[in-house]
Amino acid sequence: MIPYWMSRTQLMLGDEKVEKLMNKNVLVVGLGGVGGICAEMIARSGVGRMTIIDADTVDLSNANRQIPALHSTAGKLKAEVLAERLKDINPSLELTVLTEYIRDSRTIEILDAGQFDYAVDCIDTLSPKVHFIKACRERKIPIVSSLGAGGKVDPSQVKVTDISKTYECNLAKYVRKKLRGLGIHKGITVVFSAEKVDQSRVIETEKAYPKKSVIGTISYMPAIFGCTAASVVIRNLMD
Repeated sequence: MIPYWMSRTQLMLGDEKVEKLMNKNVLVVGLGGVGGICAEMIARSGVGRMTIIDADTVDLSNANRQIPALHSTAGKLKAEVLAERLKDINPSLELTVLTEYIRDSRTIEILDAGQFDYAVDCIDTLSPKVHFIKACRERKIPIVSSLGAGGKVDPSQVKVTDISKTYECNLAKYVRKKLRGLGIHKGITVVFSAEKVDQSRVIETEKAYPKKSVIGTISYMPAIFGCTAASVVIRNLMD
């Protein structure tokens, strides 16, 4: 039975597509500016099972762009804050919450145990990101990967394309290079922006660990990336 809170989605899509979504299982890794809103949009679509993964805690510098980040949630685990929100949106959601950084063998364990219909990569560190993409591809789990939203301000330049067709994105460049070294040249759907980044808005600092730098962000751009990635997942799952 389709619940009342989904009545507007039901009107938009019809019963068959809504019921498809209600029977799907989606994994979202990384719950920052992109991943948090992406997970929320997937939950609001009525997807019935989700796993969300992030080990990070809310810092007040996240409050300009991240769904879990409020003054009242500072210091709390992003995954736990978001989990409470998702369950409040859909009390029937079957939700698995993992408060950990995933990499190497742990990535494999999670993917092999999950029976996921779709995976979303919102990881912002290079090696775990590439390993996750490769592991999903090897298991034929459909995946959409978000590339760099930092330093961008123009939403009209956000695109959905194949990894091989990305440009003007440093993260995309490094991901492409790493994937090529693993024999993967194309076949990965990504969300990216072709907008040039003002390099004066990027600073190298130890505070960015495990990354090497911090980049300026504006409120709406990570959300646009996240909503775009969510749309890829939802449209593919219902069709």
